[in-house]
Amino acid sequence: MKKTILITGSTDGLGLDTAKRLAAEGHQVLLHGRNFAKLENAVKEVSKHTSEPVESYYADLSRMDEVEAFANAVIEKHAGIDVLINNAGILKSPVSITQDGLDIRFVVNTLAPYILTKKLLPLFAVSGRVINLSSAAQSPVNLKVLEGRVKSSDDLETYAQSKLALTMWSRVLASSLKNHGPVIIAVNPGSLLATKMVQEGFGMADNRIQIGTDILIRAALSDEFASASGKYFDNDSGQFTSPHSDALDAQKTEKVMQAIESLVSEFMQAD
Repeated sequence: MKKTILITGSTDGLGLDTAKRLAAEGHQVLLHGRNFAKLENAVKEVSKHTSEPVESYYADLSRMDEVEAFANAVIEKHAGIDVLINNAGILKSPVSITQDGLDIRFVVNTLAPYILTKKLLPLFAVSGRVINLSSAAQSPVNLKVLEGRVKSSDDLETYAQSKLALTMWSRVLASSLKNHGPVIIAVNPGSLLATKMVQEGFGMADNRIQIGTDILIRAALSDEFASASGKYFDNDSGQFTSPHSDALDAQKTEKVMQAIESLVSEFMQAD
């Protein structure tokens, strides 16, 4: 069955490869990027694999006003979507603090996908899916950094914290929806994949990008993930497993969720 699938960060790497393969399978793919030229090129690349028109959306996910505008643009064009793959992420950036005074890793990797998912929830059927790209790198969340009260000087550590926060809200939102919303799954697509982010962060990439693409397509479409809402899949071990222990700690999770909700609420009011 043809599905409508929105993939953030789909102008290169894992996102683009996933988009091309899904389009080739006959699905309607909605692309997203933060660079107009790369987005235009991605549309051309994906169009080679399908006879269907390929939609694209521009948004800088480090700007929360643009995240909301992005969601609204999708809502205006579509009465429903089947799958959202929150693939966009950032590890290093020349500017680490956004115009909202927040760490760019937490904004792009944690808050932007949360806002986008929440805004798009009405478009999903119960059979829909939200696939959040987590990571094997997960570290206890420093609330002061998340809330913008302290600046972090460690790119990888902050990235790992943002991915744990993403995994936390995936579990909480899945639990709150129960059987009344899309399946929400956090997935570590694989360590040291051949992506630009890995090469920038580590100067190396050991694994083929197809390893990550394969699991994202499985998570989006296969029956094995249909009842996995709230779970964490680690592609390094090839199985559902427990995320960082803090994600299983109700008190720590609640504090992180309160911080996320407070930041999102502040943004919405300011907007």
